[in-house]
Amino acid sequence: MTRQEPGTATLRRESFWFLRHGETDWNAQNLSQGSVEVPLNARGLQQARDAAQLLVGRGISHIVSSTLSRAVVTAEIVAATIGATILFDDALREASYGVREQQPMSTWFQEWVDGIATPQGAESFAHLKLRAVLAINRALDQPAPVLVVAHGGLFRALRADMGLEPNIRTPNAQPLWCVPTPGAWTLTPAA
Repeated sequence: MTRQEPGTATLRRESFWFLRHGETDWNAQNLSQGSVEVPLNARGLQQARDAAQLLVGRGISHIVSSTLSRAVVTAEIVAATIGATILFDDALREASYGVREQQPMSTWFQEWVDGIATPQGAESFAHLKLRAVLAINRALDQPAPVLVVAHGGLFRALRADMGLEPNIRTPNAQPLWCVPTPGAWTLTPAA
């Protein structure tokens, strides 16, 4: 049986906020988390509070979050500070890295991003990209500007669709204003 390639979709050309969840102990150790539930650590909780302050007064009324607890807690902290409604989308979950979960982010990760090798039991980067684009397009149905709270691997897939180098680590809890421009997108950290 041949493996089917995923379908295609294109990210809507509308601006939105993206926030990777706060830090976990596994992030601090450079370990891949994937679909494993790993809670925010004390630093991650503080990062979420700091991010919330950066998002005050930005007009965000709706947050769309991954259903993994590290994103949920980050979204709840931000929502409580800015008075936004949270919606959850399971498609914003981090990719499953299969046998590579809880392993150091090493050469296997670049090979996965490049589509050269997908770890056993993992989601392919191409499938993650399709899932991420469709999830963001649904999130953009909410009143603008929307805030998406999700994960680093998922944002790498979005970067690929945005015409940017995909394998760049997104800082934990750093709000990014994502704006479509001719060609690639611009990503501006909140200050």
